[in-house]
Amino acid sequence: MNVFYNREGIGDVLLVSLKPTADEERAFTKQGDVVRIVSERTGEPVGYNIFSASSYYPFSGNGPLEVNEELVGIINDILAKNGCDDQIDADLSPKFVVGYVKEKAKHPNADKLSVCQVDVGDEVLQIVCGAPNVAEGQKVVVAKIGAVMPSGLVIQESELRGVRSSGMICSARELGLPNAPQEKGILVLSDEYEVGQPFRF
Repeated sequence: MNVFYNREGIGDVLLVSLKPTADEERAFTKQGDVVRIVSERTGEPVGYNIFSASSYYPFSGNGPLEVNEELVGIINDILAKNGCDDQIDADLSPKFVVGYVKEKAKHPNADKLSVCQVDVGDEVLQIVCGAPNVAEGQKVVVAKIGAVMPSGLVIQESELRGVRSSGMICSARELGLPNAPQEKGILVLSDEYEVGQPFRF
């Protein structure tokens, strides 16, 4: 789940994204100030646009908002006030975490890509990476599925040249860190970082 608010850019609208869905698969219904977005294929809700958002809560920010229990509760309250029976149950786990590259193998269909097995504490993710400096034994920053990059890109499950990839190993530049090197390459962390801990930036 991702939530965005940018009053100057798009007006007093809270954008709630539950699941990435192709534009042509979406259907819309309006109840009060809430536009409910559903998948035409499954009928399940994939997002909401909440208009006149500040009349319900003094939202602030210029982009993605931190999704926590309080925000989920506020959104559920707004939905109820507008006659929506839906109740959101969001995954509140951190989306940027410290990972450990357990294995690195050459991509079978692309010379410049590697297929990595990355331990993120509670699971091992397969991530296809194009960075020339990725190697086994490194601690790295992993953007998990659902993470919103500073560029606005939402990380999704993908397939790169026929190989499944569940996340992204990040560079300093992709994370928008100050003084990030311009050359291509992932950010390699020092050993003091603990695998699975949230990465704050």
